[in-house]
Amino acid sequence: MTDGMTWLAAPRSIAYGGYSVVMARGLTPQELVARLAENVHGPEHAAVPVGDLTGAELLALLVDHEDIGLRHGRSGDWSYAVAYGGWPGEFGGRPPLSRGGVDICHLEFEEENSKPVPPQFAHTRDGVLLSAFNLHLDGSWGYDGVDGEPGAASRLQAELTAAGLPADEGTDDDADDREVHRTALGVLERHFGLSLPREEIVSGTLPAVLLEPV
Repeated sequence: MTDGMTWLAAPRSIAYGGYSVVMARGLTPQELVARLAENVHGPEHAAVPVGDLTGAELLALLVDHEDIGLRHGRSGDWSYAVAYGGWPGEFGGRPPLSRGGVDICHLEFEEENSKPVPPQFAHTRDGVLLSAFNLHLDGSWGYDGVDGEPGAASRLQAELTAAGLPADEGTDDDADDREVHRTALGVLERHFGLSLPREEIVSGTLPAVLLEPV
């Protein structure tokens, strides 16, 4: 029995502000962290280890809201890194995380964004987008099926449809959004074999790094 992924749909499931989780198949956790450090926009960054910490302890080390920290581990076939601090909009530079045949799944939710922004998912390999969609399946944010490589996107869309998604439209109720979010995470969990250890991430300790300009 694993923790799966659906627990991410709970309010502030990891920290205030939302979550950013990158999962990699084909990299160790340390290799994933090194690639994330390379992928930060702006000046060159390096991952500086700060020991095994809880999320709260890592947040306490961040000097201001622009600093970024990561905690990392492994779950099944996938390495994972959880971002803390000023992560929104800060990743996505070059080189791509998924180079060299690596599978990358990125789950991100700017929960406190006033727009509001729905949770997002993307799966890439070798720098190619295979599938992506917003996890509220919200037409007002341009959802018109899963984007990406036609074969991969259509297979994932078929599983969302089989799970009853998208749900009936016409409501902006937060509880309904959370249920769609939760159901979509369950589809991703089954489709990719993803799971995250809730207890370790929420209240336990994990190896942690600060991403600092070189």
